[in-house]
Amino acid sequence: MLISEIFHSIQGEGRYTGTPSVFVRTSGCNLRCWFCDTPYTSWNPEGNALSVDAILQEVTRYDSTHVVLTGGEPMLVPDLVQLTERLAGQGRFLTIETAGTVDLPVTAHLMSVSPKLRNSTPVGDEWAERHDQRRHAPAVIRRLVRDYDYQLKFVIDRASDVADVEQWLTEFPEVVPENVYLMPQATTAESLREKTEWVRKDAVERGWQFSPRLHVELFGARRGV
Repeated sequence: MLISEIFHSIQGEGRYTGTPSVFVRTSGCNLRCWFCDTPYTSWNPEGNALSVDAILQEVTRYDSTHVVLTGGEPMLVPDLVQLTERLAGQGRFLTIETAGTVDLPVTAHLMSVSPKLRNSTPVGDEWAERHDQRRHAPAVIRRLVRDYDYQLKFVIDRASDVADVEQWLTEFPEVVPENVYLMPQATTAESLREKTEWVRKDAVERGWQFSPRLHVELFGARRGV
């Protein structure tokens, strides 16, 4: 597995915000969101090839029950199936962070899906067409929502994005509104503050959740925290 980094920090988004967790970040992605906050796993993927045994050894260095498998796109990595089985066998609580475009029969206690809206497409880039073709995979979304405890996290950059979320959800009537999160697109604490108030308001008005981006607030764009 190509691993960008393994580190201990706090979960910054979604249902378990503030929870101490070990993060295992794979490198490599099938999408190219213009606002990607980990370009070293997508636009310019980098990392070290590690075996499942080596990853487990590194994870056990940290006294944390929660493990977050993130990326990049971790569901691109076939060895993720074995890794999740073995981590769960150790009694770890597993969150998988995915865009919901690729499917694997993994073990997960929370499937954290971040669907990519039109606002994610890189404008004027050679990746634009490929990104648009890949960013929406309804069959994968339905399988993940059906078979796992889940949350859906939507990145909101401007007010019109909220209408796109509403339209996206009409395709999936099985989604529980309480599992829908809106979170501001931001890579700095300043831009996060500028968007938080109106994004929170739009979420609450629709019976959805607001997700902070605690890691951005605390650490900005720094890696490994």
